[in-house]
Amino acid sequence: MAGESPKEYIQHHLTNLTYGKLPAGFERADGSVVEQATWTLAQSGAEARAMGFMALHVDTLFMSALMGLIFICLFRFVAKRATSDQPGGLQNMVEMVVEFTQNLVSGTFHGRNPLIGPIALTVFVWVFLQNSLKLIPVDYIPYLTYSAGIEYTNIVPTTDPNAPFGMAIGVFLLVLFYSIKVKGAGGFAKELSFSPFNHWSMTWFNLVLETVALVAKPFSLALRLFGNMYAGEVIFILIALLPFWIQWTLQVPWLIFHILVITLQAFIFMVLTIVYLSMAHEEH
Repeated sequence: MAGESPKEYIQHHLTNLTYGKLPAGFERADGSVVEQATWTLAQSGAEARAMGFMALHVDTLFMSALMGLIFICLFRFVAKRATSDQPGGLQNMVEMVVEFTQNLVSGTFHGRNPLIGPIALTVFVWVFLQNSLKLIPVDYIPYLTYSAGIEYTNIVPTTDPNAPFGMAIGVFLLVLFYSIKVKGAGGFAKELSFSPFNHWSMTWFNLVLETVALVAKPFSLALRLFGNMYAGEVIFILIALLPFWIQWTLQVPWLIFHILVITLQAFIFMVLTIVYLSMAHEEH
């Protein structure tokens, strides 16, 4: 990575490790030509783009799965060793998060579903852990992976639009599932057709309006998280390009501020998830 221009440095740090299928006849970054369509790791941004929609961002998948595994193992570890006599600091922290989530669900969710609490807890902690990877200095992990022969590494899943959209689509599918389960297919269709104007002549207008509003939910959920995390990562990278003595002057305040942003974005994602699921459970 030495000798990169600022533009190349920024592009390098924002490029994901991509695995996909290169078309036959494609000239690779090292000058070789692909004789037949081949599944491989991209060696440049151009190769990643050539792989198309079906390419996989290996770093995003790995880090999001790792954060999910850490969440499961951590909470299981605390649950198996929980005590009411002298709870430790880790148990107190986990209990605070669980109680905070339970209180939020109790005040926001108006239906009856025992799964909403665990869903909200999972969303909050998982998104928070993914966001918290931003606190690792931007050069550390890319330098280690580059030394190991891996060209690109973006360790923050939420700065890759695929991760926020994947989680948002998951929430959207839950909304559709519970909307049909609680109201029935006919009741859900009627809700879309006769709201907000309860007259048969306005059915077409209501259907268009409500469908757009429904589809907009996962987009707003994903883009809000991605936009804030991506912008914050770009600023971290820009600060890393400055002279060393200036970096500390700007990096520390931005790091402290970003601890709030990381938590806030996870909280917003959780709250909107609860609200959308609550609306799906409203029978009227």
